[in-house]
Amino acid sequence: MRIYVGNLSYQATEQELRDTFEAHGEVEETYIVRDRDTGRSRGFAFVEMPTDDEAKAAIEDLNGKEVGGRTLTVNEARPRQERSPGSGSRW
Repeated sequence: MRIYVGNLSYQATEQELRDTFEAHGEVEETYIVRDRDTGRSRGFAFVEMPTDDEAKAAIEDLNGKEVGGRTLTVNEARPRQERSPGSGSRW
């Protein structure tokens, strides 16, 4: 299951994120979304866990929990919506 993690500390690392979620089970992948130009964290991430039961336990335990001085928003990630060509562009 793919999990969305919002309101993440800008200083958080992928290893810290992995350690936080591994308390609830196996973590296949962590990905902190970064600004394309600066490389700075955008304050949210995705975590992939192989079993739904472990993922749901992590969501239940970590949603609303303070980590790194910030209260996390943790829930099941929604499927990525395809954007039409040129969306977001003024031209």
